[in-house]
Amino acid sequence: MDSSVAIFSRFRRPTQNTPLSQLCGSKRLFRNRYKVLQTLGRGGFGVTYLAKDVSLPGSPECVIKQLCPKVNNPAILQRASERFEREAKTLAQLGSHAQVPQLLDYFQEQGEFYLVQEYIRGVNLAKEVRNVGPLSELAVKRFLREILPVLDYIHRNQVIHRDIKPLNIIRCEDDGRLVLIDFGAVKEQIVEVDDMTQRGQSTQFVGTVGFAPPEQISLRPVFASDIYAIGMTCLYLLTGRPPMEFDCDPLTGEIMWESMLHLSDHFGKVLSKMLKCSVVDRYQSAEQVLRALELEPYLDKLADCMNTKTRSHESEAEAVEAPRYLSPIARRAQEIRDWRSRLLAKQRTRKNLVSPV
Repeated sequence: MDSSVAIFSRFRRPTQNTPLSQLCGSKRLFRNRYKVLQTLGRGGFGVTYLAKDVSLPGSPECVIKQLCPKVNNPAILQRASERFEREAKTLAQLGSHAQVPQLLDYFQEQGEFYLVQEYIRGVNLAKEVRNVGPLSELAVKRFLREILPVLDYIHRNQVIHRDIKPLNIIRCEDDGRLVLIDFGAVKEQIVEVDDMTQRGQSTQFVGTVGFAPPEQISLRPVFASDIYAIGMTCLYLLTGRPPMEFDCDPLTGEIMWESMLHLSDHFGKVLSKMLKCSVVDRYQSAEQVLRALELEPYLDKLADCMNTKTRSHESEAEAVEAPRYLSPIARRAQEIRDWRSRLLAKQRTRKNLVSPV
């Protein structure tokens, strides 16, 4: 379960004596189907349990997430219920991707909301870094090339994850693939005000401080908010340091990380743009980040082809005296220009020879 920070939370803190916690280790089944084995995590939004689905052959393991909204008004509970249904169906749609846990079931019982998802057996990236140490630049680039297509898929389905961090990315034990878990969207959507007439509309932050960008903390998350969280995850993978250990520029609010790492110029620029405080200065999509990473092997050749400055006659003469490297395409273009110049010169000479005196 995540360690999300709730501000003016409308979720009640789960107690130790939830119905599922009382079933842990016992022979009794939850809903005559799930054998609850142990508590996996506990946070501000609910509790996560490891269970077995005894109704299926082999009793496969699964994860039961109990979300605990503080809802007293029946009308508010009904609206929360409708949102829960809608968001659960979205999670079911996302679960068709191999790197997103499949939603197996969802239901409500005694005012509580439950999600049942497949159990991903593996190690999260936070534990992986603790075990083996920080990753190299090459390994982090490999991580980005694997996780960004998943993020692009999620965004194309109009979902903002809201809580990307090393704890919520698991390397699957079976095949080594990365799986993105614990979507914050469903937590945000089922929250409702339980007494708007008396208290007005409360605010609810979904995410993790340090990994969430300023606009998300201001309760205005956008797709680029997940890009920032991926960038902070990269910093953790490269350094082993959580976000709160980095200083920030008191004038701009930007994270000051450059002096702590020795990265290639290109990747340093990519990471810096992912971590921009201002949304407009940040990459807007996972596809843009992937495109920037794919350009790196071709930067030397592209730099020559993308030169748009007009040369003066003097600079052209200097270029002849001090030849520089030209790519094959640029050399071919220069040969064509030279050939045309020679052809035009011959045509002018021939015209002058045949002209009447």
